[in-house]
Amino acid sequence: MDPINEAHVSEPGLVVVDVAAADDATALSFQQLLAERWATATAETTTRDAGEPGVRLRCYLDLRQPLDS
Repeated sequence: MDPINEAHVSEPGLVVVDVAAADDATALSFQQLLAERWATATAETTTRDAGEPGVRLRCYLDLRQPLDS
């Protein structure tokens, strides 16, 4: 994963979430659970590191903006 940009954590309540999962479906499902609760900038796809197991995904949350359930 690339380094975290300071702008993404410049204020309390802003969070960068790096997910490592066995497969795309698991990573994207976890991201969806986060997106149902908080304002989230979601990733469209996962990434794979050559020679490493599983997939990775990064998304950005704003915990200051809970979504109504």
